[in-house]
Amino acid sequence: MSFANMLNRLHGQPESYEKKAKYRFGRTLGAGTYGIVREAEGPDGRVAIKIILKKAVRGNERMVLDELDMLQRLKHPHIVKFVDWFESRDKYYIVTELATGGELFDRICEKGKFTEKDASQTIKQVLDAVNYLHKNNVVHRDLKPENLLYLTKDPHSDLVLADFGIAKTLGTKDEVLTTMAGSFGYAAPEVMLKQGHGKPVDMWSLGIITYTLLCGYPPFRSENVQDLIDECTACRVVFHERYWKDVSQDARDFILGLLRPKPEDRWTSEQALAHTWLSGKNATDHNLLPEIRAYLTRARLRRGIEMVKLANRIEALKAQEEDPENSDMPKDATSAADQSRLTSSSNANDSSAAGNASGQGGKRNLSKAVKSAIFREVVLAKVREMKEQEQTLKVTEEASKMA
Repeated sequence: MSFANMLNRLHGQPESYEKKAKYRFGRTLGAGTYGIVREAEGPDGRVAIKIILKKAVRGNERMVLDELDMLQRLKHPHIVKFVDWFESRDKYYIVTELATGGELFDRICEKGKFTEKDASQTIKQVLDAVNYLHKNNVVHRDLKPENLLYLTKDPHSDLVLADFGIAKTLGTKDEVLTTMAGSFGYAAPEVMLKQGHGKPVDMWSLGIITYTLLCGYPPFRSENVQDLIDECTACRVVFHERYWKDVSQDARDFILGLLRPKPEDRWTSEQALAHTWLSGKNATDHNLLPEIRAYLTRARLRRGIEMVKLANRIEALKAQEEDPENSDMPKDATSAADQSRLTSSSNANDSSAAGNASGQGGKRNLSKAVKSAIFREVVLAKVREMKEQEQTLKVTEEASKMA
């Protein structure tokens, strides 16, 4: 037993904790209900480390073990690779491959041209990964553009599917899942209706992604849950002439095979893979970039608001840490949230980026998106406060009259 291991044991740390010394933590990549994801420099290069608070999953540890088991079993060129895992007194650490090539839509916008034919080959890569999952009885449950990442900056880099935090392995062929899952705008009708669901939810999400990729806006655009449920269950998919006139009929047929309200009517991954659109044979050379750039512009405000929420999640996680002396949370949550949206090409060894991510460096200026989002949140909070005051005043006046 090494001296470091003996010290860890004396401090009540598990045996695997000594692995943590191999990694130098950098910027924050994201945060959720149970933990945070940070970039790190390891023995073989840059990796992503998911840090899960044991306190947050107490009584539900099986969820972490299932994710670990799943990641170790999945080996596919379009799925992010498992690297290692270890634990401390109060946390689990899951180490995976770090995709440094950027998110799907961001990467597309860097190109000089992106055609329908390019889109068909992009979707084929995603579908290859989904088909592999489904053959192994795994449902991803959170397919969305943010979870589709390019592995490297190389122009011919593979696209990989990431974030298996809510993915589930089905125990039997007929097993259905009942817990809420997915992201707003991409979740299938049966998920929003809290009905049993399975593999077809991934196919619905893929249909939403394909539609958006080809025209720059989603097929269902309601801003609240009930209206979105109504839209999705009615499932009237409209191909507006202005945006779809240069897109092939094959593409429309492919989308219509996926966007079907009843899961049993939806194409399976194998059926979708057999569709002619994925061959690119009839896909047009129409440039989709203007529409995709317009979509990304609209998405940037939402990203700003998401960064505010991310900062709040980080603060909530910091409050739950049981071993603050060995904290893995950034000291400055707002700065860390802003860092999470920096391009993946930033140098992991850059002292400024690493310092800000860990709260040890000087504060950097917040991005305009974050400032806009914070301003928006403050204004909305003030509006809510004024409405509440008006309501209180109204009730008081009515009570006075009755008295």
